[in-house]
Amino acid sequence: MGINFYRLIAAQFVSGLADNALLLIAIALHIEQGGAGWWIPLIKFSFTTFYVITAPVVGVLADRWSKPRVMLVANTIKGLGCLGMLMGLPVIPAMMVVGLGAALYAPAKYGFITEIAPASRLVHANGWIEISTVGAAVLGIMLGGYLISDYFTVSALSQGLRSLLHADSQLSGSLGFTVLCYLAALGLNYWVRGRDITYPHVPIHPWTLLKQTFVHQKRMWSDTEAGMSLGVTTLFWGVSATMQLLVLQWSQSHLGMSLDRAAYLQGAVAVGVVLGAYLAARFISLGGAWKVLPLGLLLGIAMPSMNWIHHPGVAVGMMVAVGACGGFFVVPMNALLQHRGCQLLTAGQSIAIQNLNENLSVMAMMLVYSALMAMNLSFFTISSVLGVWISAGMLLIAWRFHARTRRSTAV
Repeated sequence: MGINFYRLIAAQFVSGLADNALLLIAIALHIEQGGAGWWIPLIKFSFTTFYVITAPVVGVLADRWSKPRVMLVANTIKGLGCLGMLMGLPVIPAMMVVGLGAALYAPAKYGFITEIAPASRLVHANGWIEISTVGAAVLGIMLGGYLISDYFTVSALSQGLRSLLHADSQLSGSLGFTVLCYLAALGLNYWVRGRDITYPHVPIHPWTLLKQTFVHQKRMWSDTEAGMSLGVTTLFWGVSATMQLLVLQWSQSHLGMSLDRAAYLQGAVAVGVVLGAYLAARFISLGGAWKVLPLGLLLGIAMPSMNWIHHPGVAVGMMVAVGACGGFFVVPMNALLQHRGCQLLTAGQSIAIQNLNENLSVMAMMLVYSALMAMNLSFFTISSVLGVWISAGMLLIAWRFHARTRRSTAV
C-alpha cells in the first residue's frame, strides 16, 4: 500500500485513541461534578452534533484542499477542545468542539484512501483502516479506563501535570495526558503526503450546499448497492455507539466492575474486531459484500443475551465474538460504499453523506438510550428494546436489497 498509507493509519490510530479516551474521561468528570446518569449518553450526542451540522460542507472542503492538510487542521481543533475542558469549559460544549474536529477529519481520511488505493485493494485498505478505527475506539476506552483509575491519578506523571496546570480536579492529569496524545497525532499527520487530484469546483454557499446534500442523499439511497451498504453502516455505527456505553453499564450492573475496570473489558472487543476485519479483508470480495448481511442479526440478538451473563470469563468470550462479527460485517460494507460512492459522487462528498447518516443514527440511538435511562427502566428492558430495533432494521435492509435485486434481474 505504500509508506504514505501506513503513516495515515498511524496518525488516525493515535487521534482516534485520544478521542475515545477523552470520552471516558468526560464521563468520569461529569460524574465527579455530580451530574445525572441519564446525561451520560448526551455527552456522546454532543460529540456527534457537528458531524450532522457540518455534513453539507465537510465533503466539499475535503475535496477542495489537500486531505492531509484538512486532517492537520482537524487534529488541531480536537486538541483545542480537550484543552478547553482542561481549562474549565463544561464537558458538553468541550466535546462539541472535539466533535467538530472529528467531523472535519473523517471525510478527509476516508476520501484519501480512495485516492491512494485502487478499487481492487479497497477491501484490503478498509481492513487496515477499520482495524485502526475500531481498535482505537476500543483501546481508547481502555486507555481512558486507566487514565481515570487510581493507578494513574496518584502517579508521578499525573501529579506533575496537575501541579504544572495548578488544577484541583483528580482528572486534570488525565486531560493533560490526552492533550499530549493529540499533539502526537498532529506530529504524525504532518508526515502524511497529499496527492495532486483535482475535483470539480463547488461553491461554498449554505443554501446551495443544502440542496446539493439532499440530491446526494437521494442518489446514494436510490442506488441498490450504495443504498444497502449505506443502510448497514448507518445502523452499525449507531449500534456501536450504543454498545460502547451499554457494555460499561452492563459491566457495572451484572459483573460488579468499577467504571475504570469495566473499560478494560472492551479490549476483548478490540481483539474480535481485528480478527473479523482480517478475515473479511482476506475472504470477502467487493462483489460478495452482501453475503455478510445475516451477521447483522447476531448483533441485535447479542444485546438482550447480555442479561444472562454474570461471569467475567464468559463475558470476555462474548465480547470477542461480538467484535469479530462487527469487524467481519462492516469492512466489506464500507469498501462497497466507498467504491459506489466514488462512482455516484466524489470521494469526499460520498464520505460526507455516509458520515451524515451514520451520525444521525448515533444521535438517535443516544437520545433513545438517554430517554430509556431517564425512565429508570431495567437493563433487561433497555437492552431488549435496542436489540429488537437493530434486528428489525437489519431485516428491513436485507428485504429492501433483495427486492431491488430481483426487480433489476427481472428487467
